[in-house]
Amino acid sequence: MTHAPAEIVDAHHHIWRAADLPWLQGEMVPRIFGPYEPIRRDYPASEYAAEATACGITSAVYVQANWRIDRCVDEVRWLREVHAETGWPTAVVGSADLFDEGAVEVMRRQDALTPLVRGTRLQLHWHERPEFRFAAGPDRMKDPVFRRNIAALADLGWLFELQVFPAQMADAAALVADFPDVTFVLVHAGMPVGLGAAVLGEWTRGMRLLAERPNVVVKLTGQGTFVHRVDRALIETVTATCLDLFGSRRCMWGSNFPIEKLWTDLATLLSTWQEVLSGRSEEEQRDVFSATATRVYHL
Repeated sequence: MTHAPAEIVDAHHHIWRAADLPWLQGEMVPRIFGPYEPIRRDYPASEYAAEATACGITSAVYVQANWRIDRCVDEVRWLREVHAETGWPTAVVGSADLFDEGAVEVMRRQDALTPLVRGTRLQLHWHERPEFRFAAGPDRMKDPVFRRNIAALADLGWLFELQVFPAQMADAAALVADFPDVTFVLVHAGMPVGLGAAVLGEWTRGMRLLAERPNVVVKLTGQGTFVHRVDRALIETVTATCLDLFGSRRCMWGSNFPIEKLWTDLATLLSTWQEVLSGRSEEEQRDVFSATATRVYHL
């Protein structure tokens, strides 16, 4: 049995002030990860850092937590202050309204605020089930303004966090092919919603399309999102498929904390992924738990 590397990079986490997040204020808003009362509070960097360092995590990438889109520059400014005070996060993925002609200027303002910013995310996932939807429609990545803004990421040296469901992966593969100079990071391994044969079949076909594009890397994150538990069988299936299709140099682990705190603790979540990967080579484990994220996010 091999051993995971001593240094671990969390390629996807959040810290937040509840007052800045509309979905944590007022009435409960249906979310794909279910009722979220236990995390409807501040989750400061100090709390995350204590949990992360206890698990051997040495670096972490913050991925936007759905501040109001008109405050996306404020989000990056706040993270600059948090990093100055705590040393966390190690890198930042922000957001901007990529369907707006002024998005490039917004991203330049974010870039000027801090060298921590590595890319942007605008969630494109759309599903037949209303509670799973985020985007206004399934084919928003075809929008010409959106595509012009994606093209601008190459000049910024930024990546794009691609969040889609399997039914959208053919369109996503076409998008990725059109912008070979931009790295696309597939969030939550393409979001399979379970282990049913039809679900996995559609997901696997879509993942094969994306794996053909060398500028796509995969985040092994968020596999409790739809099942609301640490499901070892699902994690095993997702891990094996992603490693077989993309190879370990294009796969990386992340916690999606504190969302997964709704059904587990960080040590249990991480150890489950480590156990699932324990039969892989030391090089593969090193890639998944540190090397890929270090390279992709320039840590």
